[in-house]
Amino acid sequence: MTRAGRQITVNVTSDGEGVVSHAGSALLAEVAEKTGLTGALSAALTEPGLRAGSHDRGRVIRDLAVMLADGGDCLADLRAVGDQAVLFGTTASPSTAFRVIDRIATTPGLLDAVRGAHAVARARVWKLTGAPERLTIELDATLITAHSEKDGAAGTFKGGYGFHPMLAYADETGEALAGQLRPGNAGANNATDQIEVAERALRQIPAEHLEDIGLLLRVDSAGACHELLDWCRDGNIRFSVGYDLTETVRAAIRQIPDGAWVSSLDQDGSERPNGQISEITDQLDLNRWPTGARVIVRRERAHPGAQLTFTDLNGHRFQAILTDQPGPVAELERDHRGRARVEDRIRNDKDTGLRNMPFRTFEHNQVWLQIAHLAHDLICWTQRLLLTGELAQAEPKRLRYRLLHVAARLAFHARTATLRLPAIWPWASELAAAFKQLKALPAPA
Repeated sequence: MTRAGRQITVNVTSDGEGVVSHAGSALLAEVAEKTGLTGALSAALTEPGLRAGSHDRGRVIRDLAVMLADGGDCLADLRAVGDQAVLFGTTASPSTAFRVIDRIATTPGLLDAVRGAHAVARARVWKLTGAPERLTIELDATLITAHSEKDGAAGTFKGGYGFHPMLAYADETGEALAGQLRPGNAGANNATDQIEVAERALRQIPAEHLEDIGLLLRVDSAGACHELLDWCRDGNIRFSVGYDLTETVRAAIRQIPDGAWVSSLDQDGSERPNGQISEITDQLDLNRWPTGARVIVRRERAHPGAQLTFTDLNGHRFQAILTDQPGPVAELERDHRGRARVEDRIRNDKDTGLRNMPFRTFEHNQVWLQIAHLAHDLICWTQRLLLTGELAQAEPKRLRYRLLHVAARLAFHARTATLRLPAIWPWASELAAAFKQLKALPAPA
């Protein structure tokens, strides 16, 4: 390596003292404390008859969530936290952590108790950051590959093998609301599963806001089923779902005069150079759908190099949505297009423990899915509570590189510990400011 323009030799030894790795991940553990997540998990998982000296089950689940948020993807990665007790405290071994997961998986009601603890912490975060005026619940299913024969794994519609979980996220806050692990051959448009996950998502909304907050359910074309939309109407929830381009819809599109098309909008409200919007509600029979349902279509020129199909019309490609929301068609179509953000959240969660279902039994992997959602929200809450600017919007991979995985020196003096971040690290000041902001947050009741 070079220093001051001169080539120097580096000697490597393993006798350093006071240096800790993954120092920024301690921020996640402390966020779990300040939001009340650790305490709520401990209260939910405490059972009569636990022997003295047993690991606090709530802390075990908290440590697993921190490990997944830090980039781990299996129980063995818990050692990245456990081998630094001076920073993270005493941590359970992977075998002990498995016994906690096994207890949750095999005891009726304990997984729901973990979900309830998640909701308690979410209510605390909303008190600290403020509740959104409107909440869009994003429903989507994704494929997770299983590389061995596991309980519940099955062939998928893409020719693979594994699981097909149904997931729910909150668009405005970025939080993970609910998830249900399903076999790989489960359908994406299964209304029973969609309603079950949506109901779990509703139970994650703090009770004091449930009546006042405006709710919208947003799904792709798999959500265009009568059972789901009737459930939305019964629950006073607006909906926006993809709509199939049937021959009836295509015939209605061909009847739209050129003057009836308006420009589509970007997410910032500016007009898009490619894309127009129109409404064909009056040309369709929508009596079977909830009252007030509307069908909005978008057309756009195919991108250069894209292959047109025989169903494309005059060089345009079309998409349609079914919604019961009032308002200008261009704004409603723009808002529906925002559901692409759920794809990013699922992709990030697959780098935060969701890519791998590590256990053989289905029930244990269902618990793992819930822990992955806890990890998702630890990152989300850390950004909302403590970070600003680019870091508040950064994806987990970038946060790990810039904040979570930084090494530091832990110095002790006069009963005080000081975590000394490297002064040359470009984001040291942001991390130090986050720890300072965290310290200023009030402790949970």
